[in-house]
Amino acid sequence: MKKVCIIGGSFNPIHIGHLILANTVLEELNLDEMIFVPCYIQPLKGDKDFASSTHRLEMVKLAIQSNPQFTLSDIEINRKGKSYTVDTLKFFKKKYENLYFVIGADNIKDFHKWKEPDTILKIANLIVTNRGGINIQIPEKIRGKKIISCTIPQIEISSTMIREKIRNGQSIKYLVPEAVENYIIQNNLYK
Repeated sequence: MKKVCIIGGSFNPIHIGHLILANTVLEELNLDEMIFVPCYIQPLKGDKDFASSTHRLEMVKLAIQSNPQFTLSDIEINRKGKSYTVDTLKFFKKKYENLYFVIGADNIKDFHKWKEPDTILKIANLIVTNRGGINIQIPEKIRGKKIISCTIPQIEISSTMIREKIRNGQSIKYLVPEAVENYIIQNNLYK
């Protein structure tokens, strides 16, 4: 049975840290496919400093093109409005029986605030990775649920940092794939 994992986010822009996380999870858990799902608007973040959905989709497409196990879905962008993980997972559950969803340890502390967190845990196997210097600590509210921990290499790169470097006229070389860097420059993004 095919094991498929969903990785969501704003990918504003997608960077090497996202790709390392996705590939590490794929290999460590012996998954078959990693589906990148850029959001339209993240409910807990709003739309401040967002590149358009068209630009973010294109950057993800460029970033993942060399890995045949990485695919892209535009479901949340086509849905418009705020993106709720539970709705996205319900959609993918109709297609894939063995579904996984990955989040960073920085998001697990607020997981109980997400829309229908218990339903998310019923639909998909939740994978939590260390991220942003935060180790994996499962909150009391969701302990005892089926949650898989996965340790990834510690890469201190964030989309916020990349946008700030661009605004300051600094290089983002090696922080994003070369094709993404070229796309950002060609389209004058994040200035």
